[in-house]
Amino acid sequence: MRLGPVVLPPVSTTPTTTRAATAGTVPAALVATVVFLTAVAPLATDMYVPAFPRVSEEFGTSASSVQLTLTTFFAGMGLGQLVGGPFSDQRGRHMPLVAGTILMTLATVGCALAPSIGFMMIARLLQGFGGGWAMVIGRAVIVDLAHGPQLVRVLNIVMGIGGVAPIISPLLGAVILQLTGWRMTFWTLAALGVLMTLCALFVVPESLPRGKRHAGGLREFGCAARTVLANRWFVGYVMVASSAFIALFAYVATSAFILQKMNGLSPVAYSIVFAANAGGMTIAALVSARLAVQVPTRRVILVGQTIALAAGVVMLAGALWWGTPLLVAMGSFFALMVAQGLINTNGGALASAEVPAHPGTSSAVLGLVQWTTAGVIAPIAGLGGTDTAVPMAVIMIVGALLSLFGLVIVARPSATIGAVSGPVTGRNKVKSIDMT
Repeated sequence: MRLGPVVLPPVSTTPTTTRAATAGTVPAALVATVVFLTAVAPLATDMYVPAFPRVSEEFGTSASSVQLTLTTFFAGMGLGQLVGGPFSDQRGRHMPLVAGTILMTLATVGCALAPSIGFMMIARLLQGFGGGWAMVIGRAVIVDLAHGPQLVRVLNIVMGIGGVAPIISPLLGAVILQLTGWRMTFWTLAALGVLMTLCALFVVPESLPRGKRHAGGLREFGCAARTVLANRWFVGYVMVASSAFIALFAYVATSAFILQKMNGLSPVAYSIVFAANAGGMTIAALVSARLAVQVPTRRVILVGQTIALAAGVVMLAGALWWGTPLLVAMGSFFALMVAQGLINTNGGALASAEVPAHPGTSSAVLGLVQWTTAGVIAPIAGLGGTDTAVPMAVIMIVGALLSLFGLVIVARPSATIGAVSGPVTGRNKVKSIDMT
């Protein structure tokens, strides 16, 4: 998808801590800062993943225990987004954002100094919580300041540029690991955290004036969440996207062991493969976006689910009968990531279209389900140890089948025909486009 140029006004020299930004203005420096904040997750996971075997060796622990550090990080990300959004609705954006980046930075220092795997798990939980908190508030600032077409363009820029992070993060992590050790990865992340804090402090304005704040907080969120979860089609599309996440984060949790320990790739070679797979996912997402007006979205998702299921079957066959040879593992992983690019964003978009009156709540619910699902799956993928890819292959197949169930059964389009009247919603779009 080709994005046109966006003309953004210059940053005002008025101190951001003492003013509320003017709605409709989105300085280029602010867009860059939000991109930086949304890169927290790939930076904190993909830079660390190449070091999994070495962390396991240093702490004398199992692969599943190391993967639990992903679980606690993902759980923290989900909780941080869930709590941070409503809190900033009550107290404003600026200082809560700064507090989130500070917590993330301090927790990252804790990771670098961790004396045990248990301590690492707690530090990763706090790191994820601070990162998720900062991420959701950063995006809320954009929503506060931009409206209409400008909002869409700015968010597309944030997502497009942010897609580079999963590509460069494993390469950077591998270089650091090759030159020093895994702890330096976290010291590097801590330095980036300090930079994020400075950007939040001096670049991000207070975008939510006192008169626009509300006291609903988590109680109001709970009421809205019940409303969106009562929508069957929303639940179905959340299932589509979240089940795809099962395989995605099983891949993140196990690929280092499968490709490095079982197939002998070096950390640098593994990171190149990891980056190439991330590139495949990004390209697939861009192609999917370009096809949005030509091909029904449900059909694109179905293609992705078919690819993901085929990748899981091939991986399982390779693990059971051929000892998971390198080409089978690499091909299956690449196909899986391409499938993610076709499923995740489209599933989330259809879910949001089902509940247009609650965009923030739907996004928070989807994010919470996806991140907590990822956290649960990460250690399960490593239960078989470091010498088998069978659990990973089974998870790939189960994730694809659950995603397919959400699309074909829970959110089946036939159930929507004649059921909707009034303004165009997600179900109207399914009826008018996808049933042709």
